[in-house]
Amino acid sequence: MDADLDAMSRNELIAEVKRFRGAIREHRDATGHNLCWHHPQLWDMLPEKLNPDIAVPPWPKFLRGCVRYRESLDRQRPDAPVLDEEFEA
Repeated sequence: MDADLDAMSRNELIAEVKRFRGAIREHRDATGHNLCWHHPQLWDMLPEKLNPDIAVPPWPKFLRGCVRYRESLDRQRPDAPVLDEEFEA
């Protein structure tokens, strides 16, 4: 699956690592409503292009998961500032 890496030069590998680090940092630094989104652009960075089969829970279970995620942020980052803004597409 990662045979493409074997053919890359040192400089190409360094560029690839920097590209992935940039994407990881962008995802890590997401804040506000951007924390909740599906991020297929990360998957698009992989050499194998596919449309992963995803399954979504029914709304009540999905929303309970969102609440648990938000509660986990309260436990893990109780010092995080609160961004009191509504989502607007």
